[in-house]
Amino acid sequence: MADTKELLVDEDIEVEEAAGVVDATASQAADEREDAEVAQELAESEEDDDSEDSLTYSNGVIEKIVAMATREVPHVLGMKGNLMHLVQETFGAENLSKGVTIEVTDDNRVVVNISVIIEYGCYAPAIFEDVKERVTERLTAMTGLEVAGINLRIEDVVTREEYEASKRRHAEDDE
Repeated sequence: MADTKELLVDEDIEVEEAAGVVDATASQAADEREDAEVAQELAESEEDDDSEDSLTYSNGVIEKIVAMATREVPHVLGMKGNLMHLVQETFGAENLSKGVTIEVTDDNRVVVNISVIIEYGCYAPAIFEDVKERVTERLTAMTGLEVAGINLRIEDVVTREEYEASKRRHAEDDE
């Protein structure tokens, strides 16, 4: 008889454990249904947000904004372009994005590369900070794009007088 009593106790434990498994499984299934409903609601709200509207900027527009903002910084005398910019200027085209290239990151942020000519005698790190501040401010205000980084390359250092004389010579050559 003692054996039978022990067997009943063991069966009660097994039944209670089985009931716990059923309760846990039911609870897990309810959680999964709730998660599925939340996911469906999110998908439906995203479908509502999706539309045919879009706003994009060509790289040239971003480069032009950056170049114009950089020229606003004191002691930046000019921008230094590449061979293509020189050819364009030879044929009389003014390239406002000269000296600027951009890269768009995977997360739609912009890395800006700028080549400048600065005024002799000025502190380059201060010019760099002013350029970073001005370019970031203008790009964000005009486009809403986030700037991931700005790389400033000092291509030349000249006095303001030398730079102005060089510009006059180029203007006379063009005439």
